[in-house]
Amino acid sequence: MLSVVKPSLGVGWPAAVDRVAAWLDRRERVDILMEGVSALLTGTERARCQHLVFGVIRHAGRLEAELGRLIAHPPRFVTRAILFVAGFELIEAAAGSAEAGRAARIVHHAVEQTKDLASPAEARLVNAVGRKLAAALTAPVGEGAAAWAERWSHPEWLVRRWLAEFGPDATHALLEWNQRTAPVHARWRDPARPPPEWLVPTAWAGFYAVPVGRWGDLEPLLQAGAVYLQDPATRLAVELLAPQAGETVLDLCASPGGKSLLIADTMGAGRLVAWDLPTARIDRMEENLARARGVEIALVQGDLLSDPAAQLRARGLPAAFSAVLIDVPCSNTGVMRHRVDVKWRLRENDFAQHARQQAGLLASAARLVAPGGRLVYSTCSVDPVENEGVVAMFLARHAGWTLDARSVALPWLAGHDGAAAFRLLPPRPTPSAR
Repeated sequence: MLSVVKPSLGVGWPAAVDRVAAWLDRRERVDILMEGVSALLTGTERARCQHLVFGVIRHAGRLEAELGRLIAHPPRFVTRAILFVAGFELIEAAAGSAEAGRAARIVHHAVEQTKDLASPAEARLVNAVGRKLAAALTAPVGEGAAAWAERWSHPEWLVRRWLAEFGPDATHALLEWNQRTAPVHARWRDPARPPPEWLVPTAWAGFYAVPVGRWGDLEPLLQAGAVYLQDPATRLAVELLAPQAGETVLDLCASPGGKSLLIADTMGAGRLVAWDLPTARIDRMEENLARARGVEIALVQGDLLSDPAAQLRARGLPAAFSAVLIDVPCSNTGVMRHRVDVKWRLRENDFAQHARQQAGLLASAARLVAPGGRLVYSTCSVDPVENEGVVAMFLARHAGWTLDARSVALPWLAGHDGAAAFRLLPPRPTPSAR
């Protein structure tokens, strides 16, 4: 709900200032921050608002550092938000074509908006600081973790972690990748007709890029279930799982249901059990899975760590499956282009905590795999602690299990979100003695 800015709420720029002011004040999750915005703005202005808000949060570290050097005492949140929004526009301008006078126009627009959204006195502050900010944002990049952390707006501890894990070249590529606006990808689901020509084919079969400005054309296709918005990285786990027509498949930690829907579409016929904790995300998963065709869907809400076999049997469902996918909660370090606030919520000890939780979930999932079946463990993390580390821990603790295949996508190399998937096989049944 918009709360700070009163004039021109139907316009994307002041609406973005309002949401940025709220984020600076409360540091809410972006999905919560943007609730209610869609109902107040037209399609074009809604897109503009989201672009500005996401851009500010993506570049918040750099903007905060530069403004901290220019302003001795931070102004109130609405004025600070105006400077952040204008600052992001200046970053965009510096990265684009050298259009004469564009920076000056951005500052002038911010000044005029400040007169309406704040006060004439604060407009004078925005004018003075904005001009200096425009010059500061064109400075060359320094060397070292601290300079990189500021320039690409990531926590310094995270940059140092990536430097140790990936080296400087890959870290530089990952930082730059995370700062770019994420494209919209759609998976075509309608086998009865070809996708429209305006959807741009990608290197990944069935996935298309949605051009800017085509939301009006896309919306009816979404409503009809012909497309599903989904990053190509999601295919990795499902490809390793290789669900077959007629199988009974279990998808664990399934919300919001994107991989479940891809499993169902891949099978075409069979039974899919989608499991997750009873949270508000279940409603979205139920809505998504209602679009599945030809596959019987069972939705289970429960705690995977509390005797899942008994919970399944109590619902009249099998307690062992030929194919099990568990896409565990993780750090989201592979999807930072989409989840722009993740880096500001992460803490250094989160990785070890995630790994402990992931190991427990993987062990529970393994108990639900039928003899001769397969188990796929997946994350949207690029961190080895959550990927190879958890798999190695599982194999060390579960005799007879083997790693059959893996698929790891590093986003700056893959060209889509980061993800990792590992196919694990249970011990071979011991032949019965005659």
